[in-house]
Amino acid sequence: MGTGLKNELSTLIEPVVNGLGYELLLVEYSPSRGTGTLRLYIDAPAGIGIEDCERVSREVAALLDVEDPIPSAYRLEVSSPGLDRPLVKPEHFERFDGERARIEMIAPIEGQRRFRGVLRGTDGHSVTLETEDARRVSLPLANIEKARLIPDYEREMKHS
Repeated sequence: MGTGLKNELSTLIEPVVNGLGYELLLVEYSPSRGTGTLRLYIDAPAGIGIEDCERVSREVAALLDVEDPIPSAYRLEVSSPGLDRPLVKPEHFERFDGERARIEMIAPIEGQRRFRGVLRGTDGHSVTLETEDARRVSLPLANIEKARLIPDYEREMKHS
C-alpha cells in the first residue's frame, strides 16, 4: 500500500477510534482485483473483545462510506493486536521492553534487513535490539518497515 493512502486512512480513522476510547495501532490495506482488505488493529488498556471490534467497525464503516477514500471494493476487518502484536509507535517499543521481537527494516543496517531479538529500550528515534547472537543493534524507528512481538506461547498457556 502506498504511504499516501495509508497516511490518509490513518488520519481519517484515528480520531474516530480514539473517540470511542481505543488506540489505533496499525492500518493495513491490501488491494486486490476483486475485493481488497482494509485491516485495522485496535487496542485498549482493558484488552479488546468482539464487541469492541464490532463497535469500531460500525463507526469506521459509516465514516468511510461518507469520505470514500478507497476507490475500489474492499472488506473492512477490525481486530485486536493478538500475541504477535504490531509495534508501531515509540511507546509500543517502550511498553514491551525486555520482550522478544522481529523487526524488518526498509533499508539494510549492517547489511541486514531482518532482525530478531530482545527489545532493550528506545530513545524516541531508534530502538535497541539485543540480537540472538548477543549483539546490540540500534535500529532507526523511521526505517522500520514492520515490527511485531514474538509470542512466548508456553508462557501464554500458563496464564490462560
